[in-house]
Amino acid sequence: MTILLSDNMRGAAFMSITMAAYVANDTVMKLLSDQLNLYQAMFLRGIFTTLLIGGLCLFKGVLIYRIPKGDRLTITLRLVGEVGGTVFYLTALFHMPIANASAILQALPLAVTLAGAIFLSETVGWRRYLAIFAGFFGVLMIVRPGSDGFNEYSMFAVIAVLFIVLRDISTRRLSVGFPSLFVSLLTSVSVMTVGAGMSLTEEWRPVAFSEVVMLAVAASFIIFGYLFSVMAMRVGDISFSSPFRYTILIWAIILGYVVFGDIPDSWTIMGSLIIVGSGVYTFYRERYVYGKGHRDDHNDSSKRTA
Repeated sequence: MTILLSDNMRGAAFMSITMAAYVANDTVMKLLSDQLNLYQAMFLRGIFTTLLIGGLCLFKGVLIYRIPKGDRLTITLRLVGEVGGTVFYLTALFHMPIANASAILQALPLAVTLAGAIFLSETVGWRRYLAIFAGFFGVLMIVRPGSDGFNEYSMFAVIAVLFIVLRDISTRRLSVGFPSLFVSLLTSVSVMTVGAGMSLTEEWRPVAFSEVVMLAVAASFIIFGYLFSVMAMRVGDISFSSPFRYTILIWAIILGYVVFGDIPDSWTIMGSLIIVGSGVYTFYRERYVYGKGHRDDHNDSSKRTA
């Protein structure tokens, strides 16, 4: 029996698969933290990722692309955000439970909404502002500065969110014709280059064949996530599929327990629920306001043509 899914349900499924792929990558990288240094792992994984994305660019005919003058500063800021986010998030991931790091990162949609209002003059009503601040309160519940269970590396995850906000805001400012695959290639090359340079400041550890395989698997999961994230954005309503990004917390808790034996405490669980609730409400309000604006425009147009 063939089961037919609506476009919205397929988009939600693709988003859930995307999140699973990202958590799987994080899990493999965290496993490697006992055998490899941070920048060494970044560099070696970057080699595989760059080769895979480069192959896709060659296949699509966008391996070589002349960056328009108006996009050069924007793409530079995006790369700074991507590299900074990668460095700080992997540092946090190497030193704290994967569920906690993933939960803090889920404040990203709220932070991007706030940054859009501040830097891009996007309209955000008081309800969404309340949801944003509630979400940030959820982050504080997970980080809990000053508490006995405070892990200073939690702040690295928070800083990673700020860098990723810079990445996402810059992405919005890129020209429409800028190939997404080429952006991904520049990103991968930048992360690999920074990893290569910074790895010279660390003592390189011997790399076994099994670790090479794990790095290749981590890179494959990232590419898998990239592909399904594009599919998720192109099928159904984004406002419907976007809240399913929070399934990453489910995957992180499951893999954190199965692979590392980590069990989130009550504060982390409550903080995660607040973040998820705030994020879902923000998506709902954006969908409502967007839909209302279109209805109003339609009504005004009908009146003008009546």
